[in-house]
Amino acid sequence: MSFSEQIKNYQWDDVRLSIYSKNAHDVQRALSKSRLDLEDFKALISPAAEPFLEQMAQKSQQLTQQRFGKTMQFYIPLYLSNMCSNICTYCGFSMHNAIRRTTLDMEQIEQECLAIQKMGFAHILLVTGESERKVGVEYFKQALPIIKKYFAHISIEVQPLEQHEYEELIDYGVDAVLVYQETYNPLTYAQHHLKGKKSDFNYRLDTHDRLGKAGMHKMGLGCLIGLEEWRTDCFYVAAHLNYLEKRYWQSHYTISFPRLRPCAGGMEIKSVMDDKQLVQLICAYRLFNPEVELSLSTRESEHFRNHVLPLGITSLSAASSTQPGGYAETSVKALEQFEISDERSPNEMAKIIKSHGYETVWKGWDHSLTGK
Repeated sequence: MSFSEQIKNYQWDDVRLSIYSKNAHDVQRALSKSRLDLEDFKALISPAAEPFLEQMAQKSQQLTQQRFGKTMQFYIPLYLSNMCSNICTYCGFSMHNAIRRTTLDMEQIEQECLAIQKMGFAHILLVTGESERKVGVEYFKQALPIIKKYFAHISIEVQPLEQHEYEELIDYGVDAVLVYQETYNPLTYAQHHLKGKKSDFNYRLDTHDRLGKAGMHKMGLGCLIGLEEWRTDCFYVAAHLNYLEKRYWQSHYTISFPRLRPCAGGMEIKSVMDDKQLVQLICAYRLFNPEVELSLSTRESEHFRNHVLPLGITSLSAASSTQPGGYAETSVKALEQFEISDERSPNEMAKIIKSHGYETVWKGWDHSLTGK
């Protein structure tokens, strides 16, 4: 049974009511347990848990240090293209936005890699709009051998692909794939994904199953916080993670926390999450799953990222550009997918991390550790 089938066991309104019906006793019970279930997770993301945030934060910090030590992994996104064949209401790359479109050629990719390598990064995240015609598997097969010369760990965030295509990309050096469902409410999903392959809710939802069957080393998941009621959507992320870990136990997992940010064609945010609530969510995921990696991007402010570092996060982006290219001196200014809030250099971020007593890890997982 795929997750698109299993998700039918959860009715959106029932889940939402269950979360908001949790009380202080439910929260205290969850905090007293060493192994949490999905009902405990509901309690920890509920309004009833807000008075327990300090206790949650202390336990989250302890669990994170037990599993990951006092380390923070650095990565940087490289946007290869803003070409997209989807119409999505919230994205600057959406096909209906009248913007200058560009896709990096192989020479430009090499120049970007050289510029990023000089910053010290060994972990790169490749990002594109979703256009199979312009940035499909054949494009990646040309680009990856170039990129692999410069980086030890390659993650991608591109359009969902077929299992055999993921198997090909593994052979070309891809270590991790990030795919966000955006929202797990199919009705809301349909309202925001108006045209293109991304409008197929179930096909996107089953992407992680295809990744698991392909043997992908690491998978990333999450929702776009703000499209729907955030507590309910984030419960579905936890349920999805629970399903994946049981079925594809050989893979590793990472969760991200993208809050809606200003972009071209921007839309009104349905469910606003404040900073305190984001801290609550980060701690809830850590208490629910001490093994999962938790990642925070430069969407968030300097102040927030400084203060949340010890509470459960294990990886950070730094010096991010969210337009195609953006790092080499020859880069031409194009539309960004979204605005960033933390514009500090990698060295500035490394100093902040060191001031918290943490070590910066520039390089991620390595093939040599498994002999592959």
